[in-house]
Amino acid sequence: MSDSDDVPTLSAHTLAALKEFYNETRTGPDQDGTPSDPFTVGAVEEDWRMSQFWYSDETAAVLAEEAVRQAGEGGRIACVSAPSVYQKLKQGVVDGSDRVSAVVLEYDRRFTAYADDFVFYDYNEPQSLPSSVAPRSFDIVLADPPYLSEECLSKVAQTVQYLSKGKVLLCTGAIMENVAKELLGVKMCSFLPKHNRNLSNEFRCFVNYPSDLLCS
Repeated sequence: MSDSDDVPTLSAHTLAALKEFYNETRTGPDQDGTPSDPFTVGAVEEDWRMSQFWYSDETAAVLAEEAVRQAGEGGRIACVSAPSVYQKLKQGVVDGSDRVSAVVLEYDRRFTAYADDFVFYDYNEPQSLPSSVAPRSFDIVLADPPYLSEECLSKVAQTVQYLSKGKVLLCTGAIMENVAKELLGVKMCSFLPKHNRNLSNEFRCFVNYPSDLLCS
């Protein structure tokens, strides 16, 4: 997962092979053609061209539970480039999720299906957000920068700082630990997040607040 500017040009044969692989393993409608639950993790298929790698259902649930706990009664949660967690919050299976509100900030416009909960977001313009998204209006911000680069994390950090009242839950590669600490004052957690597809880079969570669940 590197910045899009650094992605090499793939041959037509390689692109065709990758497309075939994703078509064979994609998550989508059931075989009988019945549409999936729109809030099921994976209901919107991963697009590797946008560096999309969805969390496993178990990881999405753990992160959603943590967000609800930290947001508190009537709290607001911002999921920045983390649609899997937003989806889990909306499934109604996480205790307390009905007592918080959540939005998903995403570049992928397929998520406009979530209506007013969708906020178009381009990390290259970290504070280019609609007027309806007020500064420091979210009790917790959960962010998963799309690329493992200091440039990307630095820009996403600007967005996080703009949105958050204080609490930050960051998910990114372990190699970004020092940069994340410098930018957001976060520390690495013991919890190990998993994805539906195995990633070559070690992935970790970081928080800037006391968390028994994630930093035990």
